[in-house]
Amino acid sequence: MNYWLFKSEPNEFSFDDLLNMPDQTEHWDGVRNYQARNFMRDDMRVGDLAFFYHSNCKEPGIVGIVEVAAEGYPDFTAFDASDPHFDRDSDPDNPRWFMVDVRFVRPLRRTITLKELKQVAALKNFPLVRKGNRLSVMPVQENEWETILDLEERRQSPRV
Repeated sequence: MNYWLFKSEPNEFSFDDLLNMPDQTEHWDGVRNYQARNFMRDDMRVGDLAFFYHSNCKEPGIVGIVEVAAEGYPDFTAFDASDPHFDRDSDPDNPRWFMVDVRFVRPLRRTITLKELKQVAALKNFPLVRKGNRLSVMPVQENEWETILDLEERRQSPRV
């Protein structure tokens, strides 16, 4: 089992949007970073769990848990000239971009904010809290996963 974090702007696609999709499942398209693409194409497996993170909003934070429902396959939005994620250089016979399907698992009992995550010593190496990390899809180590789930139970997070 691998653990991941998916970032999405809630005005583009929110955790509630996923909840309202048929079968509470949707493809995770539009990733245009090679490292994030490689994670989805090469490393994600059905059943892997991931945090759903709302970014670029008033209070960025982890709002829920999803699971990988389908392993990496070509991102068809790259081939659609009318789609905002269109990539004229992507070839259907040799696709450049990939996506996975994610399925709703559960909301967190409370949002765990980026500000809170940055205060936890055990998460100092967590990619999300490091300066300059802008990946929309990133791995989460098992100890980081457990630390974040422990935070869910707390009202306020003291320095850990």
